[in-house]
Amino acid sequence: MKWEGNRESDNVEDRRDEGGSSGGGGGFGGRGIGIGSIAIALVASYFLGVNPMTVLSLLSGGSPAPQSQQAPAHKPPADDQMAKFVSTVLADTEDVWKDVFSKGGSTYQEPKLVLFRGAIPTACGQGQAAMGPFYCPGDQKVYIDLDFYKTLKDRLGAPGDFAQAYVIAHEVGHHVQNLLGISAKMDQMRGRVSQTEFNGLSVRLELQADCFAGVWANHAQAARQLLEQGDVEEAMNAAAKIGDDALQRAGGGAVVPDSFTHGTSAQRQRWFDNGLKNGSIKRCDTFSARQL
Repeated sequence: MKWEGNRESDNVEDRRDEGGSSGGGGGFGGRGIGIGSIAIALVASYFLGVNPMTVLSLLSGGSPAPQSQQAPAHKPPADDQMAKFVSTVLADTEDVWKDVFSKGGSTYQEPKLVLFRGAIPTACGQGQAAMGPFYCPGDQKVYIDLDFYKTLKDRLGAPGDFAQAYVIAHEVGHHVQNLLGISAKMDQMRGRVSQTEFNGLSVRLELQADCFAGVWANHAQAARQLLEQGDVEEAMNAAAKIGDDALQRAGGGAVVPDSFTHGTSAQRQRWFDNGLKNGSIKRCDTFSARQL
């Protein structure tokens, strides 16, 4: 991926030196939306056939939890290569979505991206690195512990810088959903349908975020020719490795479709590819799709 030398975002908050603890705040009170059930450490949840994100209460609903007082954020060190990469990818998503929203007659509101270690208070409750990267609609921020990229490469078998970019683009996709009011409509269904039906809606929400990540890649490639040979394959491999079915198999448990909240490997690949090929938000309507 050709990213070095490109613009970096001013919307990155480095809170890695704040030493977040895993205590306080408990689980999520609001709705944090993550890239997938990445918590390999939560093997027990797989044996029980329950999605780890459900275990972590990311889909539990409720009122947003209050944030504890935080020190003012600062920018990452200039010599931090991984932070520079994340900042550059975020900047590119800003450029793409500003243009897409502008052409649609609206204004794109940029999200913040927070770097943290271990745990961090958010407007959605206590965030944990074990959740993988996630987006909190309550404060319109993407959260990522950069150690996740090591997990993505070494434990999930999804290396490559474009796989890492896909992670950021997916979370920004959730921000786009929030701005478009899609996330709010989803939350309105909570309690009105069964847990199985709500899980099905969650799958559609996640697959749409995958599609939006593909839309970003389409526009970024057209405008800046970011892609190098093998990049698309890296993203498709990452999408496959974080499918609900793949993660449940990796955890040693049975594959339980009713517990899926993010979609199968094949579905995640298909919707990312859809966005990549078409570059259109309208073509990402997973909620109207008869077949995912």
